[in-house]
Amino acid sequence: MKRKMTLLLALAVLVVICLGLKIIPSFDGDTEQNASPVMPELRAIQDQVLKGETFLAIFAKHGLDIRELFAMREVAAKVHPLRTVHPGRSYTVTVDGQNRVRSFIYRINRDSLLKIRKISTGFQAEKVDIAYQKKLLALSGTIEDNLISSIGQDHEHLLLALQLTDIFACHIDFTADLRKNDSYRIIVEGLFHDETFVRYGNIVGADFVNDGEIFRAYRFEHEGKSDYYDEQGKSLRKAFLKTPLNFRRISSGFSKGRFHPILKIRRPHHGLDYAAAFGTPVSTVGDGTVLFAGRKGSYGNMVIIKHPNGWKTTYGHLSKIAKGIKKGRRVEQGQMIGNVGSTGLATGPHLHYELRIRDQCVNPLKTKIPDGWPIPRQELVTFKLLRDRMDSYFSNMEVCDTQRKPVREST
Repeated sequence: MKRKMTLLLALAVLVVICLGLKIIPSFDGDTEQNASPVMPELRAIQDQVLKGETFLAIFAKHGLDIRELFAMREVAAKVHPLRTVHPGRSYTVTVDGQNRVRSFIYRINRDSLLKIRKISTGFQAEKVDIAYQKKLLALSGTIEDNLISSIGQDHEHLLLALQLTDIFACHIDFTADLRKNDSYRIIVEGLFHDETFVRYGNIVGADFVNDGEIFRAYRFEHEGKSDYYDEQGKSLRKAFLKTPLNFRRISSGFSKGRFHPILKIRRPHHGLDYAAAFGTPVSTVGDGTVLFAGRKGSYGNMVIIKHPNGWKTTYGHLSKIAKGIKKGRRVEQGQMIGNVGSTGLATGPHLHYELRIRDQCVNPLKTKIPDGWPIPRQELVTFKLLRDRMDSYFSNMEVCDTQRKPVREST
């Protein structure tokens, strides 16, 4: 009996020891219970949206769960709808080892991203700005044929050319005034991401030599608005642009007895005809109010705009009138009002443009246009400092065909 009791006692002690050994490790942090959770292995799917592709097709292509796409659509609806997708835009989907979406990034446009990430309750979406590094770049060139072929015909250089013509639009008619050997020099913001050039920003300084005459522009901001000024601080914006179109030739000049190609008679032609591709955007040359927008006889689709001090402009043969352009609507200089067409009496697509002063037709090419507003006197010292800095960059440039030559980091 004693031996049996001894064995039972020994067994109880052994059980206590074992239990103790099991309890003690729970305080030293080495057990699986207190170890840091193992993060699932992640992989990134990087691609671009193909023509005609939807996110439904993209999820199917990569073997992702469609139910997760529906959940992502719901949280993204008020940020950027996932039904709005464009070919060529990049996207990155991060998935775990079970091919479940952990995060999703879609490039909405050149400046912003849609970011969706997995959280405990589902998904969370936000729109974020792309953080660009700015550098000032120098470009220069000489005109052989036209501005676009000189600067470059890829998307970014085309936008740069349009920006340059907008700056000098009140002083140079890029449809008629360009001459061979005209030249330009540009100081422009270059936007970089991860040390890779992405696109051009604002032109901060430029000069253009047209038929021996030098035009210079400086970008200056005051009262929260940026504009371009000459060396003396006078605005380069006049009351009217020199032309409502860019990079097009004049097909018919101002005349009091032009032979009409359809009516086969001679009659006054109180305006200019700009030959342009069908659908080319047409912009108002100045601020004003729409007097008429609709169909009118031989003019076809037409817009008439009343400007301050008795000025009026007319735009005829439009293929269509821009949405919202109607009688009484206020418009701003450079705002799109329609598209080039051949409505009314027209042999082909072109814009008929008229300029009137107190209902008298005048030749847009020979009429002196009122100046814009100068920089306020109290801002001139600051402007001159910027002007002198830009001039120092210009003095170190030569007129030659160069692409994205660094000047300095932008502040």
